[in-house]
Amino acid sequence: MYTNYNINQFKLDISLDYIPEKYHVAHFINGLVDSLEIHHPYEFGRPREYNLAAVLKLLLFAYTRGVFTSRKINVFVQENMPARWLTQDGLPSASTICRCRRAPELQAILDKGFESLIDYLREHRLIDDQLSIDGTKLLADANKYSFVWKKNTIRFDESNQDKIKELLVELKAAYAAAYLPADTPITLDGLEEIMTILETRLEDLEVKVQETATLSPNPAKQERRKVKSVLNKLKERREKHQNYLEQSTTFGERNSYSKTDTDATFMRMKDDHMMNGQLKPGYNLQLATSNQYALAYSIYPNPTDTRTLQPFLTTHERLIHSINYLSMDAGYGSEANYRFLEDCFPNLTALIPYGTMLKEQTKKWLTDEKKVMNWQYDESEDYYIDPQGVRFNFSAYRQRTDKYGMSRDFKEYKAERYTPDNREIPEALTEKGYVRKIMVNPSWEYFKAKQRTYFSTPECQAVYQRRKIDVETTFGFLKGSLGFTRCHVRGKEKVSQEIGIALMACNLHKLSLNAQKNKVIKEKQKI
Repeated sequence: MYTNYNINQFKLDISLDYIPEKYHVAHFINGLVDSLEIHHPYEFGRPREYNLAAVLKLLLFAYTRGVFTSRKINVFVQENMPARWLTQDGLPSASTICRCRRAPELQAILDKGFESLIDYLREHRLIDDQLSIDGTKLLADANKYSFVWKKNTIRFDESNQDKIKELLVELKAAYAAAYLPADTPITLDGLEEIMTILETRLEDLEVKVQETATLSPNPAKQERRKVKSVLNKLKERREKHQNYLEQSTTFGERNSYSKTDTDATFMRMKDDHMMNGQLKPGYNLQLATSNQYALAYSIYPNPTDTRTLQPFLTTHERLIHSINYLSMDAGYGSEANYRFLEDCFPNLTALIPYGTMLKEQTKKWLTDEKKVMNWQYDESEDYYIDPQGVRFNFSAYRQRTDKYGMSRDFKEYKAERYTPDNREIPEALTEKGYVRKIMVNPSWEYFKAKQRTYFSTPECQAVYQRRKIDVETTFGFLKGSLGFTRCHVRGKEKVSQEIGIALMACNLHKLSLNAQKNKVIKEKQKI
């Protein structure tokens, strides 16, 4: 700082047009958004008071700088020169920025932007035929203790219906037509009919009370009091029953949701350092990357990655058909996923280790006599022999279906109970005296052997090793460097749009860094 610095000194202002340096990320943002040719005027309602392209440029640039909330972005554009250059000295308000981020047409624009970016990356050979998929959890913009649990809703609804039945039993003395057997299922339609009958009965009692006003005590008044009390209780129970039905509809296949963001599901986050099992509302982000560029994404309500693979690949089928190698961690290794990949993408080499793949290579596993894979197997006659010498012959085909509708076929083998001279074999029986049985899944064993073959080749090993520094690095930059660990909008559609903005910002930031790095390399080569 110079010693004669004086901010209040007399000076002559000369207006100069500011332009960011050549490889600044603002140039990449400007070029991408301009290439999309955004023209989305409002067809209904009040006209849009802002330029959607200009505000989208501002959002992308603010996200590259770790600024996510509307009010902070409003301050950011006032104080940052590249941001002012992108908006051409426009100063959108915080509400304008928020409306743009939640605009219904923004998702289509982002999808088009990802397609343009993928074409650009392929043209410049910045991505190849290898794709990595992984998932991470992001906190929702919801209150921590706003949970609604499916099991509690079912339990409360059953208790509420029991109390409704008790009320209907009490009505037998007041009005016999309103009585229902205890095992009658309670529905809202049935309650409405019963309550209509009670209201009609109350009207008749009102007339009767007027006619017998001089009687004391008045039986009509006593009956009216009792019917009115039961009717009010039924109305309260009906409202609770309606509330439980709405909650059941909101759950869908989930086990919980948040009251402040009904699309968010409570799941265990990795920031639970005390490991006390605290659940928080969030979304499961599934991301496909190549050379640390985010190429496709989707969000899901279920916390595990296993059941997200099939809908993710179906949604981004066009991208999957253009690659040769697909790598994922063991969280995706299931028979359903292996079967789906082989049926729908037969030319794709999918590298997905199953859960026990590493354990099966240990000495403890290979010497465990309880493991069927360590038993002697005769393929010609289809039987197993355990370490005790007991022979297990094929018995029947079995099929099991899980709660998600996935069917798996098994082969059942039974132990030979008697020797050729009709002597019973003690080793062929369980402790309770039943014949021992084993279940073998041929399809699962086939897929496991296929993955072991893949991972035994140096080429596939190199591809899978790159996965560890590909998608994880992208998550690290998104959550660690930028600090995007929590959504700032509510609802699945709006959250998807915001995550799209954040991931596009990561891509553009990486493009800018690569361009600057290549510039330095070229300058050194000239020297």
